[in-house]
Amino acid sequence: MAYRWKNDLSPGDVTPETVWVNRRRIMAGAVAGAGLGLAGLPGRGVAATGDALEPNSYEDITSYNNFYEFGTDKGDPVKYAGALTTEPWSVEIDGMVERPGRYDFADIMAQMTVEERIYRLRCVEAWSMVVPWQGFELADLLNWVGVRPEAKYVAFETLYRPEEMRAQRRGGGIDWPYREGLRLDEAMHPLTIMATGLYGKPMPNQNGAPIRLVVPWKYGFKSIKSVVKITLTDSEPETTWNMLQPSEYGFYANVNPNVDHPRWSQARERVVGGGLFASKQPTLMFNGYEDDVAALYEGMDLERFY
Repeated sequence: MAYRWKNDLSPGDVTPETVWVNRRRIMAGAVAGAGLGLAGLPGRGVAATGDALEPNSYEDITSYNNFYEFGTDKGDPVKYAGALTTEPWSVEIDGMVERPGRYDFADIMAQMTVEERIYRLRCVEAWSMVVPWQGFELADLLNWVGVRPEAKYVAFETLYRPEEMRAQRRGGGIDWPYREGLRLDEAMHPLTIMATGLYGKPMPNQNGAPIRLVVPWKYGFKSIKSVVKITLTDSEPETTWNMLQPSEYGFYANVNPNVDHPRWSQARERVVGGGLFASKQPTLMFNGYEDDVAALYEGMDLERFY
């Protein structure tokens, strides 16, 4: 499991969206039966069903998402996130690290190796899409600042700036800033990335500019946006949705089609961009990354740790 995918591509090498999508539609038919990997990790470009992963359009990805700091409607982020100022930007890294401090975003990027990762995204609301991210492994950042041996968890916080993030002014029952967390081994897993762009372009504001977490085997709300603080700790951190509704949202939030949300089934998902009458497709265990991450939860009751 401790492999690392090597890539010689940079964001400048990414094919333009229109060419990319057309080419992948052709390739999907040619390679689906052969089992060739098209995504960022070996074998992860072909789903368990044998279908090649085809990224959603840039329009799908940037116009249909949740970013509650700007409102609860799927269209609110694209309407209002333009007010967000992302330059300058820094990330504070503290807690159980060897070199705590506030790091300028540009300085972080100068130290990291940016890679392309094409991942499934499964929302807890039972919709999904496929996103071509650019970013770097979170493990690289944590190793750069030095993780102390006693650390067991990683906590994250989103920017709190009510003058730009309109929903923060209203509260909405959320104790801002938005918080998330991972167990350290989850954070250090090579699938876990800090994404800084998509489709070869800088991360759009509505998708979590300039830097966000992406954990593809967990429901989308775990992939916190517009990160400004990372804390290494020895205790399980509080997370926003678990604080809001602990009976519905656990700390782990792994994609599991066998465990329904208390208010809806998680067995199937609606693919964004499939059209109004498109049928739902089966949801895969760990969102299709079971072979890579199941060992992290060996011996755990996956229903209890929803």
